[in-house]
Amino acid sequence: MGFDLDGTLVASGDDLAAAVNFTLGKIGLPLKRKEEILGFVGDGVRKLLERAAAVNQEKTLEKALEIFSDYYEKHLLDSTRLYPHVLDVLNNFSGKTKVIVTNKRHKYTMSIVQGLNIDAHFDDIIGADTFPYQKPDARLIAHLLNKYNIDKSKAVMIGDGINDILLAKNSGILSVAYLSGLGKKEELLAAQADYYCESMDEIVSLFA
Repeated sequence: MGFDLDGTLVASGDDLAAAVNFTLGKIGLPLKRKEEILGFVGDGVRKLLERAAAVNQEKTLEKALEIFSDYYEKHLLDSTRLYPHVLDVLNNFSGKTKVIVTNKRHKYTMSIVQGLNIDAHFDDIIGADTFPYQKPDARLIAHLLNKYNIDKSKAVMIGDGINDILLAKNSGILSVAYLSGLGKKEELLAAQADYYCESMDEIVSLFA
């Protein structure tokens, strides 16, 4: 079972938005509404800042990345919490191979899963910088299926973003779109995932 992190396992939107706005303020740009910032999430921190700052000058982006990284590392658990029923789901599938596949940097991911005491539930954690490629690249799933000797027909990717659904489709595995996360509901519905859920505990009945 593959799980996305932000917007799927953890409600991290407030801390992400705060870090982006702190960064924008430091580089002299106007702050943005939280909802607008969260619409930029899903393709890693560089794309997040590129979209939020509406600039693509390398020097400005590098400075923004430096400011964001320093701030976010210290504040990524200010208000980030597990979504309801996440622990129930992880405990229910305790005998299954479970991995996190996220476009968040690995060090941030580890800080969050360790800080929220869920790291022991996962056999592997793949971050944006674990490989030279990230979601929705099918090589991520191919690597995991091979490493854990899992058949495609037994694998599923669960996430709240379009990249999670595309990753599953590109890899030939099942997809579950979580509609109560950070992702845009209309976009997820249009992606035609195999399954949809609005609460994490629905996953238990989907794969009983």
